[in-house]
Amino acid sequence: MNMLTISIVSYNDYEDVKEAIDTIEYYTNIPKQIYVIDNSCRDKIDSERTKFQWAIAKYKDVEYVDLKRNIGFGAGHNYVLSLLDSRYHAIVNPDIILKEDVFTKLMDYMDTHLDCGMCIPKIIDDQGKIQDAYRNELTVFDMLIRYFFRPFFKKRIAEQSLRDMDYTHDFRVPFAQGCFLFIRTNLYKKLNGFDDRFFMYMEDADLSKRVNEIESVMYVPDCSVVHKWKKGSHKSLKLFKIHVQSMIRYFNKWGWKWK
Repeated sequence: MNMLTISIVSYNDYEDVKEAIDTIEYYTNIPKQIYVIDNSCRDKIDSERTKFQWAIAKYKDVEYVDLKRNIGFGAGHNYVLSLLDSRYHAIVNPDIILKEDVFTKLMDYMDTHLDCGMCIPKIIDDQGKIQDAYRNELTVFDMLIRYFFRPFFKKRIAEQSLRDMDYTHDFRVPFAQGCFLFIRTNLYKKLNGFDDRFFMYMEDADLSKRVNEIESVMYVPDCSVVHKWKKGSHKSLKLFKIHVQSMIRYFNKWGWKWK
């Protein structure tokens, strides 16, 4: 049994995935297995895919899975769920960069906090600023102001983004963003991974809520990862529509809490 498994879902972002894997391999010494699940469009230039496969072939603990279609973020991670035989599993975005041995620190934290089912490290940008990767319980009102009325509800957005928390100490997180999540593998499998009815967006909110019903999702302050956050749904009408569809699905599932 590996101590750690890692899944990365790729969508036309081979350079990002390569950089993420390179930094994981450089800073991580514990036994691990990395799964790269490729959701990329088939019209992507085959030479880029081949070049990427050659680049990661030097790592014996990396397995490349080409799905030949885009099945979605959560379903992509779930594709390897039955293969996971580890103690801990990490859900990692392609746009993540490691600067330290974050996995050992997260493992040590969870080994000493047995009521923690899933955790998230300090998520920072390339300038070292903490990102809004930690959220309060979602409401319809908060989602509306985040997209349409941000300048008028700065205090409310700060509260929803947990900006007033002490980030030098651990704390419970109602909703941890899915760019980098560290979960007990047996719990992840018990929950059947992500709810893949969410094609993209909100699956991390849903997973956080399901984990918090059983154990706790915790923020761990002693380690960090760099996230090259692209915020696609804020820039693309197509992605925005997908986000709205996922929000509707989320509130249909968990109840339409307005405020």
